[in-house]
Formats: sequence, structure tokens, C-alpha cells
Amino acid sequence: MSVPATTSLIAELPPALAQTLPIVEMFHSIQGEGAWAGTNAFFIRLGGCDVGCPWCDTKQSWSPKRHPQREVGELVTAAKAANPQIVVITGGEPLMHDLTVLTQQLKAADLQVHLETSGAHPFSGSFDWVTFSPKRFKPPHPSIYPQASELKVVVADETDLAWAEQQAAQLSPTVDKRLQPEWETPGSQQIAFNFVLKNPGWRVSLQTHKFLGVQ
Repeated sequence: MSVPATTSLIAELPPALAQTLPIVEMFHSIQGEGAWAGTNAFFIRLGGCDVGCPWCDTKQSWSPKRHPQREVGELVTAAKAANPQIVVITGGEPLMHDLTVLTQQLKAADLQVHLETSGAHPFSGSFDWVTFSPKRFKPPHPSIYPQASELKVVVADETDLAWAEQQAAQLSPTVDKRLQPEWETPGSQQIAFNFVLKNPGWRVSLQTHKFLGVQ
């Protein structure tokens, strides 16, 4: 369910709340993937991505210039009104933007803030949970590794398994490790399934929102 633009906020906002970011969409749904799958979530999808995954299902987010700039105060108001358990900042690649002010304001509104990122840009912001989904197309920035709560690697073919293990080796052993089959790639589910059976430290992550037919 998309959230309509708010037009009544603008008058005289404090500077922090008046900061703007390119917004592809905001919507209230469930978290479909990873450790928090099934959780009531409000999503803020930021525009801009230079990672270039060929199988990306949100390519419309790649150019930030295609999307309207919206004020942080407006984003926080929309998130609070949805009354979610978590707020997920995603993209695109959200770390192309400085997320310090947005996350500070969301937390000031007593919201739990999560990040979904490839880690391809320097880390910014304050989060309760960080889902790190590294891509071979643009290697992660070193600042992401100490911040990761969860490692989620998309698997399209066998070569992605070696990449997953390479990335896991740079993280704390307490980080949750998941393989997510690429939705449009035949055989990807079997590759992830077989690997997890041989490597009990890993789990399979499914895109449950796609099975449910929701956003």
C-alpha cells in the first residue's frame, strides 16, 4: 500500500527535518526476507544505485534524478502513522546518501530502524538491525563489516557460494548467515538448498512477499 505525499508539513521545519532525500516509494507491508520475515514493516525506498545487478527487481530506483526529493520530516510522519514494528530503509543503494539525520529522527519518533544495503558505500546512520547483502558487481566498503547484523547473499549460480563464504569470513561469527535464491533464475533454489544441507551455519532466505503476492 503506497503512502500518499504529505503536503501540510512544509511551513517552518527545523533544519534536520527539512533535509531531503530522493524517494522512489514508501509503503506499509511485511518484511518478506531474512531474519525478520513476516514482521509488520514500513519501507522507505531511496533512489540511487550504482551496483548494477543484472537481475535487480527494482531497476527503476537506479537513477536518483527520476524520483522526487521529500523532506525527512515528511518521511518520519508517514512512518509513524503506519504504526509498524520496524522501519526498513532500502533502495536502490541507500548508503549512497548520508542517513544520519533520517535515522536520528526516526529513532526520536520511537521507531525501530533497519537497513538493507549492499555495503558498497561508506556506512552512515544509526540502526537497530543491518542486513548486509554484498554484490560481486561492486565490492563492499570496509566500514560495513563491523555493522552487519545479518548477511544475505543472493544466489544465482554456484560462483555465488564462494562469494558468500568469502564475505562471511570477514564478519563476526554471531552474524546471521543466509542464502537467498535469485527469484528469476532456474535452479537457484536447489543450489541454496544443497549448500545449506552441507553447511549448517547457513540458512535459506525466501522472498515470502512474492509467494504471498504482496509488495
